[in-house]
Amino acid sequence: MSYAQIEKEGGVAVVWLDQPGERVNKISLDLLDEFKALLDETERDGDVKGVVLISRKEDNFIAGADIDRIREAAGPEYAESLSRQGHVLLNRLEKFRKPVVAAIHGAALGGGLELALACAYRIASDDPRTILALPEVKLGLLPAGGGTQRLPRLIGLQAALDMMLTGKNIYPRQAKKMGLVDDLVHPYGLRRAAGIAALELAGKPMERKIKQPLLAGLLESNRYSRNLVYNKAEKMVQKQTWGNYPAPFRIIDCVRTGLEQNRTAGLEAEASKFGELSMTPQSKELVQIFFSMTALKKNPQKELARPVRKIAVLGAGLMGSGIANVSAVNGMDVILKDISLDAAGQGEKAVWQDLSGKVRKRAMTTFQRDRVFSRITGTDHYKGFEKADLVIEAVFEDLDLKKKILAETEAVLREDAIYASNTSSIPIAMIAEASRRPGQVIGMHYFSPVPQMPLLEIIVTPKTAPWVTATALDAGIRQGKTVIVVNDGPGFYTTRILAPLMNEALELLDEGGDIPEIDRAMRRFGYPVGPIALLDEVGIDVGVHVSRILGRLFAGRDVKPSAAMEKLSQAGYKGRKNNRGFYLYGDPPGKGKEKGKKKKEINRDVYAFFGGPQRKKIDTAEIQNRLSLVMVNEAAWCLQEGILQSPRDGDIGAVFGLGFPPFLGGPFRYLDRLGLAKALALFAEFEKRHGPRFSPAVILRDYERESRRFYL
Repeated sequence: MSYAQIEKEGGVAVVWLDQPGERVNKISLDLLDEFKALLDETERDGDVKGVVLISRKEDNFIAGADIDRIREAAGPEYAESLSRQGHVLLNRLEKFRKPVVAAIHGAALGGGLELALACAYRIASDDPRTILALPEVKLGLLPAGGGTQRLPRLIGLQAALDMMLTGKNIYPRQAKKMGLVDDLVHPYGLRRAAGIAALELAGKPMERKIKQPLLAGLLESNRYSRNLVYNKAEKMVQKQTWGNYPAPFRIIDCVRTGLEQNRTAGLEAEASKFGELSMTPQSKELVQIFFSMTALKKNPQKELARPVRKIAVLGAGLMGSGIANVSAVNGMDVILKDISLDAAGQGEKAVWQDLSGKVRKRAMTTFQRDRVFSRITGTDHYKGFEKADLVIEAVFEDLDLKKKILAETEAVLREDAIYASNTSSIPIAMIAEASRRPGQVIGMHYFSPVPQMPLLEIIVTPKTAPWVTATALDAGIRQGKTVIVVNDGPGFYTTRILAPLMNEALELLDEGGDIPEIDRAMRRFGYPVGPIALLDEVGIDVGVHVSRILGRLFAGRDVKPSAAMEKLSQAGYKGRKNNRGFYLYGDPPGKGKEKGKKKKEINRDVYAFFGGPQRKKIDTAEIQNRLSLVMVNEAAWCLQEGILQSPRDGDIGAVFGLGFPPFLGGPFRYLDRLGLAKALALFAEFEKRHGPRFSPAVILRDYERESRRFYL
C-alpha cells in the first residue's frame, strides 16, 4: 500500500497522506520517492490546476522525520545525504509551476512543517490539536529540510530564531497572526477550503509580505543590524545552556549563512551541520530519551485498564488544582474538594487563570476554555464521590492526615474505585494501612507545577492489583504525562535520589562553600536550577520532613544527613514561601516602598548555620562530581533494590522529574558514558575523604567486574 493517494476533482489533485501501519505520518525515504512520482504525474496532467496535500490520519499532518534512520546512521555522511535528498525534493515543490496548498490538521512538526513551508500556501484547522513546530533542537539537531532558510524569509529573523532555538509549539491563531499559515478554517471544511485556495492561486499567484512589527522589520533590514540579532541570540543560548548544547549555535550559523550569503550556501551549511550534529554525544542521548519517552506513552497492560471518566481530587492547593487542570483539559470530569467552598474556589480560580493564559497566548479559544472549565466542580463535601472512578489525594505530607482522609473517602466510594495518593515521600503501604481495600490504593506522584512538568511517578505496593496499576497508568497517559511505574519504599525513586544531592550541597556549605558558586557549578553541569535554589523552591521545612522519612533508610548505610537543615527550619527558615531561605526574593510586586525587589540576593545570614560568613573557593569539578555522583549512586541503589524496574525508567524519571541534564541521558546512561571504572575510582577518592555516603552501590562493583553496561 502506498503512502500517498491522489484524488482528482474539479481541477485539483488532492494528495492524501497516510503512512501504512503507522499511527502518524513521518517523513521517510519512501515518501520522498512517492512524492517525486506524484509531482511528475500532476505536472503532466493538463486538467490539474492545483494540488492539495492533506492527511488521512486523525489529528496529524506529518509528525516529523523518521528518527530511526538517523539513530542507525554509522557516520555524518548518511544524515547529510538525507538532508540533501530532502532539499532536492522540497526545492522542486517550492518551484512547482502549479500551486501546492498544505492543508494542516493536527501536528505538523519538524520535516512535516518544512514540507508545508515549501508549499505556495498553508491553510490550517483552527482546532487546538493543530500545532506547528520545528522541535529538532530538542533532539540536538537542526531543521534539515530547508527550515533554517525558508522560515526566516517567511516570518522574519527574530521570530524564526525563537521558534527554532526553543522548538516551541505554535498554535493556529498565533500561526495565522505571525504569517506561518495563511488562513484558518474549521477541520470539517479544511479539504474544501484548500481546494478553493489552490484554484484561486492558479489564477493569481499570491504576493507575500512578512508580518512583523515595524521595529523588528527595521532591525532586520540590513546586515549590520541583523548582526545584533545573531549576537544577542548567541549570548542568550550561551547563558541558558552554558554551552552544553551545540545545536542552537549551529542553527544560528545556518540562518546567518543563508541570509548574509545566499540560500544555496545556507542549504549547504544546513546539510553539513545536520550531519555533524547527528554524531554528537548530545544528540545521541537526546534521541535516546525521545525513544524512551515515546515508549512510555504506551500502556503495556492496556487490556487490564478500566475506564476513568470521572476523577475526584482531594485538596485544591497548587498540586490539587494542577491535577484537576490536566485532567479536565484531557476530557475527564473532575470533582475538586477542599475543606471549604472558599478553598475549593481558590483551586478553581487557579485553573481558570491558567486556561485564560492559554487564551491570551492564542493556544485556546474562549469557547474551548469554558468547555474545559465546565468539567470541574468545586465542593467541600463528598457528595458525588460515589461516581468517581479514581480519587487522587493531594493534601499535606502528613501520614496521620492522609490515613484519616483515606478512611473517610473510602466510606463513600464504589467498591471498584481506585484511591491514589499524591505523596512525594511517604510509603504507600503505610498510607494503605487505613484502607479496607489496600489492593486498590496506589501512589501517583505529580511534580509541580503539574500542567508544565511532564513526569508522573506511579508507585505500587506488593498488594496493588495489576488492574489498578494499569488503570492509573492509563489515566496518567491520558493526562499527557510521561509515566514511570516504581515499587514502594521511602521516597520511592525521584525524591530518594534527589535527597542525597541536596544533602551534599549542604555538606559543601559546611565545608565553607559559597551558595552561588555551588548553584552556578551545577547549572554549568546542565541542571536548570542549582540545588540550593531548588531547596528554597521545594521548602526547607519540606526538606526536613523528607529527611526524617528517609533517615532510617540512609542510616542503615551509615549515612547521616546534615544537621543544618533541621536548625534552619527550627529558626523559621522555610525558603521562598516565606522569603526566609538561602536567597532573598524581595516583597511581592506592588507591596512595600520599593514595589518589590526583582533580583534575588544571597541571604548571608544563612552562613551563620554553616560556620560563619567566611567562604572559600571549592573547585568546580569537585562540586559537580560530588553532587552528580551521590545522585547516580542512589539511582543505582534503587535499581539494585528493585525500586526501579529498569535503567530506562530511572533515566526518564531523573531527566523529566528532577532536571538531570538531558544531554547526559540520565544517571545510568551517564554512568555508561563515564565508564564504571572511572566512576568507581571517583567514589573511592571521595569515600576516603568524606565517608560512607560515597560508598558505591554493590551493583556498580558487580557490573564493573563483569564488564557490563546498563545499556547494550
